[in-house]
Amino acid sequence: MKIDKGFAALLLESSKKKGADLAEVYMKSSKNVAVEVREQEVDSTESSMDFGYSLRIIKDRRLGFSFSTMREDAARVIEDALEASRWVEQDDRLDLPSPQEHPAISIYDDAVASLGRETALTKALAVEKAALDFDPRIRKVRKASASFSSRDVLIMNSKGLEKAYSATSCAGQITVVAEDGGDSQMGWDFDGSRFLRNLSFEDVGRNAARRALQLLGARKMDTAKSRVILDNSVAVEFLGIFASLLSSEAVQKGKSLLAKRMNEEVISPLVSIVDDGCIEGRLGSRPFDDEGVAASRKYLIQDGMLRGYMYNTYTANKDGLVSTGNAVRGGFMTLPAVGPLNLSIEVSPSYVCRGEVSALVEKGLYVTDAMGIHTANPVSGEFSIGVSGLWLENGSVKQAVKEAVISGNILDFFRKVEAAGDDVRFYGNMASPSLVIGPTDISA
Repeated sequence: MKIDKGFAALLLESSKKKGADLAEVYMKSSKNVAVEVREQEVDSTESSMDFGYSLRIIKDRRLGFSFSTMREDAARVIEDALEASRWVEQDDRLDLPSPQEHPAISIYDDAVASLGRETALTKALAVEKAALDFDPRIRKVRKASASFSSRDVLIMNSKGLEKAYSATSCAGQITVVAEDGGDSQMGWDFDGSRFLRNLSFEDVGRNAARRALQLLGARKMDTAKSRVILDNSVAVEFLGIFASLLSSEAVQKGKSLLAKRMNEEVISPLVSIVDDGCIEGRLGSRPFDDEGVAASRKYLIQDGMLRGYMYNTYTANKDGLVSTGNAVRGGFMTLPAVGPLNLSIEVSPSYVCRGEVSALVEKGLYVTDAMGIHTANPVSGEFSIGVSGLWLENGSVKQAVKEAVISGNILDFFRKVEAAGDDVRFYGNMASPSLVIGPTDISA
């Protein structure tokens, strides 16, 4: 079923007639194609067309919510939302956004929207073949896939807000195993874009192969205190922690160590963290968030100073502020939470290395893979992660390293950022360059 503005308007009108003070319809229609291959043969395919809508109502300062995938459920959805509102507490912070202008952003590609299963298969095969052809030591491919989707989104509310957009996305990913003698190492890569022309499926395969090969022969290192380089993929994983810390929901619930630290220097003054939903072609880009509030570029941390949190309409009302356009939904079946659109780490240009970032480190560990970053404590900031990578001396690789451990506090860790590589890369909707971190305890 396609997006139907008339149906959405009818839901709003009927909700108001039945007693809702405010009402909102979120409607989404999508088409998805995904192919996974193994040994240059199809392993699995998935093709789907999905449609769904939700109704959020506010009545007597109480919230009600319901959803369905079927148009004929409209009356039931309205009754369920109204009934749900009877059983929750009143909340003066409940509200819906008013109409507003939003930026025009290019996020739709006909080449993706019209792409069929055979072309999807060709792209998935290209990912795997590029990895296998890279080096004869790439012996196994655990997963090689390509996925393509298009979606239409409509948001309407009883305050007169009516917004819609169409977007596409495509992605390739792979996990490979390199073997040499008795040693084997895994490597992976992922890349995605709104536009087919901006994505090299072959590069995904080659990058995964390179990651696996560089770790062959890895052995344990001695305990040391040295500089650390975080590969941009690892830096993005740390950025995921900051995404949680900078959420107004986490702050208001006392689950963020950045609570009550506004305008304090919390990390290195070389580092800024920016959320920008207006970057053409990026997977998190859209003209407005999942409540209809315009997307924008804003500094959350600027030159090390905490400048703001991400807000949706409800959390903004709790703090007496306005939404930052960071309402996000997991789909039509969920209420809007708070999250980033496109979150990125930026480093002061004068501290960006235009050559090989490894040349900046006389002795240190280039971390190419990390496990357990998501287990960092959001309240204390403490973390302990297993890492693997490359031990560097005078800019050259001396040995591959496995089973090392880095522990510390995330804010202290990021206060030690000394430089960055000229290699910013997006993984999903988050991006970072590689980062040079000052002397850090590394245990074996």
